[in-house]
Amino acid sequence: MRTKTFLELLTLSSNLYVIAKDTNAMEKIHAYSEKAKNNINNFVKEKITDENGNELEFVDKMVVKMHEAKEELEHKIEEVVVKVYQKMNIAHTDQIKRLEEQVEALSKELSLANSRLSDLEAK
Repeated sequence: MRTKTFLELLTLSSNLYVIAKDTNAMEKIHAYSEKAKNNINNFVKEKITDENGNELEFVDKMVVKMHEAKEELEHKIEEVVVKVYQKMNIAHTDQIKRLEEQVEALSKELSLANSRLSDLEAK
């Protein structure tokens, strides 16, 4: 009997948890939709004028905003590419320095071996 009651309580508590979690998710979705609705309303209310001072139609506003978004996206992509290139360049520079050090060490070993060979030939 206790096991049955315990299982029922466990099931009830898990159901309550799922309901609470769904409610929280619904509240977040509602907040996001309100924010999006406000942004759209602000966009529609915004008055954009052309070179002659005439107010643009909705479709023209959309085209202008898309062009601005495209430029912003291109700028952000350019920044990321520059950062990646700098990281790659630093990696290549570090690799070149390491190779130069290895060449220098090998040159020292070679000159040491040449001097030993010269000593052996002299004997």
